Amino acid sequence: MQTLSTQSNTRPVTMLKITLLVASFASFLLSVYLYFIADDTSAGIFVGIWVPSILSLGALILAGERSQR
Repeated sequence: MQTLSTQSNTRPVTMLKITLLVASFASFLLSVYLYFIADDTSAGIFVGIWVPSILSLGALILAGERSQR
């Protein structure tokens, strides 16, 4: 059973996870569009590098959140 403080912390963490996944997926889709459809290979590769950066930032933030508990 979760306490009231644990329940109130669960929702922002879940929203953060969803936001980071949506941002990284949007970056991936933009990268594929630029690389294959717009024929701008260098921009497609550059935007594709954002995906692991976004996910790494999320892991860093979530690790800091867990250490505070």
